[in-house]
Amino acid sequence: MADVTRILNAIERGDPKAAEELLPLVYDELRHLATREMLQEPPGQTLQATALVHEAYLRLVGTESQHWDNKGHFFKAAAEAMRRILIENARRKRTNKRGGNQKRLELDESAVPTEGNCSELDEILALDEALVKLEAKDQMKADLIKLRFYAGLTMEQSAKSLGISLTTAKNHWAYARAWLLREID
Repeated sequence: MADVTRILNAIERGDPKAAEELLPLVYDELRHLATREMLQEPPGQTLQATALVHEAYLRLVGTESQHWDNKGHFFKAAAEAMRRILIENARRKRTNKRGGNQKRLELDESAVPTEGNCSELDEILALDEALVKLEAKDQMKADLIKLRFYAGLTMEQSAKSLGISLTTAKNHWAYARAWLLREID
């Protein structure tokens, strides 16, 4: 844990070799988080967990103005990066250039057309819109949702990362879930 924080501080200071040292230390955890996230995605997803980890990592260490206080803060940023990548991917799939609301048909003439995943994309986008509204209303609860839903952290890990008690985290979780469900419906 101290190594990760030390390396994050070195990255912040502009040490070019620090990013190379960080990846081996956090890769397994990021891969695990991305795999859990990808399991929640609709079948037929073209984005792989490995690609999600790499894209999120590049966004995190590839910018000049990053500052992380500790490992928990880094993983919170990683969860946010993964969320944004998945939202961008869903939006891109909805564009006319990528087929929009069209259903994918197999080339085999005897194959039965499969159900499109438009409703699942709509759900992802609706959740993102509701989450943006929750962020404006209560940043802490929105961060908790991101850590739990996108990063796959446990309640205990999320509470520790946010610097709140487990009881407070559970209360925030219950409120935020109910608020998001109402907002989406």
